[in-house]
Amino acid sequence: MNRVYNFSAGPSMLPEEVLKTAQQEMLCYGDSGMSVMEMSHRSKVYESIIYGAQDLLREVMNISDDYEVFFLQGGASTQFAMIPLNLMNKNNKADYIITGQWAKKAFAEASRYGEARKIASSEDQVFNYIPKVDASMIHQDSDYVHITLNNTIYGTMFHTLPETGNVPLVADISSMVLSEPIDVNKFGLLYAGAQKNMGPAGVTVVIMKKDLIGNAMDCTPTMLKYETHVKDRSMYNTPPTYAIYICKLVLEWVKKMGGTAALKEINTEKANLLYNYLDESAMFRGTVVKEDRSLMNIPFVTDSDELNQKFIAEAAAKGFVNLKGHRTVGGMRASIYNAMPVEGVKSLVDFMKDFEAKNK
Repeated sequence: MNRVYNFSAGPSMLPEEVLKTAQQEMLCYGDSGMSVMEMSHRSKVYESIIYGAQDLLREVMNISDDYEVFFLQGGASTQFAMIPLNLMNKNNKADYIITGQWAKKAFAEASRYGEARKIASSEDQVFNYIPKVDASMIHQDSDYVHITLNNTIYGTMFHTLPETGNVPLVADISSMVLSEPIDVNKFGLLYAGAQKNMGPAGVTVVIMKKDLIGNAMDCTPTMLKYETHVKDRSMYNTPPTYAIYICKLVLEWVKKMGGTAALKEINTEKANLLYNYLDESAMFRGTVVKEDRSLMNIPFVTDSDELNQKFIAEAAAKGFVNLKGHRTVGGMRASIYNAMPVEGVKSLVDFMKDFEAKNK
């Protein structure tokens, strides 16, 4: 059976080169005589994998020595609690900009541990834009400001970061990590669930400024303290070993592709192919304000729920799968992460043109 074009928002498609390498090494990694799945995380062979992945992430994201890089379990959702438990530790206050479901969940969780303040939101328009935030809106007594840099469900992205002054900026970068260069030095903490653009489900990456570590609330469980994982280099307990191995392969692929700058060029080309068609189509239209469009997640609709469903079904039959939009938006969504080839987007657009011509 031929592989399909998988437009899933996550878990999402991986580079074929990565999958083929994993296939070749499944039974025996190097000369270890075993699969990575079977390997002790305390072995020298596995240490070369996990520390190699950390080093590669530092290289491709240009992360300075002022930051720690570590791998955790629990997905990005566990970070919704870990962040306030570890950072809401001076004034017990934090500012949140609400641009989607995940930002709402992060805000709700932080409200359990201190005074989480919603300083801006785009919920009034079903999160189809990024609210304007100027420096005067940031409370300087906040312990941090939290944003979701790219919004997977709604297809928006911060193209300009809020000016937070001396208040650390914290960002969920799950659905755009490695897709373009990020100036890490503008953030106090970055976190990402790997399953959208970095690897399989099961591992979360945290990039954290060193001077923010070590001040967790007294009530913080040991496993939820960043300091715990920094001291033991992501191996306080058994890490998600195989998922980290795949992340390392993805990072090797990113480097081979020319790094995040080269990938941004490709991702921009892919996004423009689809956005340009949506802007000229009489049947399909994008749902996001143009200036806030994501390069990774592109929601679109027709004017008919019946037509939306017909398109999704016929697209799947042609090998374009997981195009159904989130229930809060409806319609369709194409997630075109790093691993989606340009040809996949071109083929989708060709199918959309054909569908439009046949369903006038």
